[in-house]
Amino acid sequence: MRIRLLLVVVMALWGSAFASSKLAIREVPHEVAGFLRFLLGAVVLLVVLRLPRLAARDSGRVAALGLIGVFGYNILFFLALALAPAADGSVIVPMAAPVITVAGTAVLTRTRPTATRALGLAVAVGGGVVFFLGIPSGGGDRLLGDLVFLGAAACWACYTMLGAPVLARLAAPTVTVYATAVGALALGVFAAPRMADVAWSDLGAEFWLNQAYLGVLPTALAYVLYYRAVGEVGPATAASAMFLVPAFGLACAWLLLGESIAPVQALGAALMFAGAWLNTRDGKPNAATPPPIEPDARDLPLSPGSRR
Repeated sequence: MRIRLLLVVVMALWGSAFASSKLAIREVPHEVAGFLRFLLGAVVLLVVLRLPRLAARDSGRVAALGLIGVFGYNILFFLALALAPAADGSVIVPMAAPVITVAGTAVLTRTRPTATRALGLAVAVGGGVVFFLGIPSGGGDRLLGDLVFLGAAACWACYTMLGAPVLARLAAPTVTVYATAVGALALGVFAAPRMADVAWSDLGAEFWLNQAYLGVLPTALAYVLYYRAVGEVGPATAASAMFLVPAFGLACAWLLLGESIAPVQALGAALMFAGAWLNTRDGKPNAATPPPIEPDARDLPLSPGSRR
């Protein structure tokens, strides 16, 4: 119950991040906005957690998680925000990610989906089609942006699935601090050509307060809590909590940006929700968790009287 309550907090923070990030890209290029968010997040994590010990043989796996879940996801996330409303993203990403996660873990564990999950997948895909068809006419950029949001959801699903076996042997804060640092570094390299386009002296206190919020809460805190949940209840259960994000995301998009979705899109979102719920409701939480990484013999405790 404690982990599930923490997941509710995480989803509220992530729901608010759609609108807050949209506000950020009104002031700076989307590449720069993504870098600033995770630069601040990485700094906070390094100050609070310092540099936990990480074995050299684990560094490649953790770096890959940073490139997928921080760099890859946020390149697509902020690009999509530049093309489509934040309200669309707050529906597409949290609805698509659990479905992709459950489908992906079924493939990884060679588990045949149940009839309920097969039905859920079909309903979710149908809802996605309805959602995209509901985009108002003349919304070419919006359609492209929504497709990019779908790509971001796929990155997040990979981050969740690939992180589960790593978390079977490493603490969530350790994985998060290194993955965030690697992702922030990659985002910085990607954003470097656009830095000169920013009128830094014109950025006011409101912009920096928004960046501080994004870096500390939806990034540093939420990422640690989410990976802690993945390690304790499995990727499918943790990802299913993302059903709560649209409620928070749509509310913030309406309050902060005046955005909303069309009635047909609302119908599609409802179908996506139903499909995603069907995909994750049956089955034990850890059933979809990939097998843990086998520990290296050098990491095993020595028996009494043994010597290295």
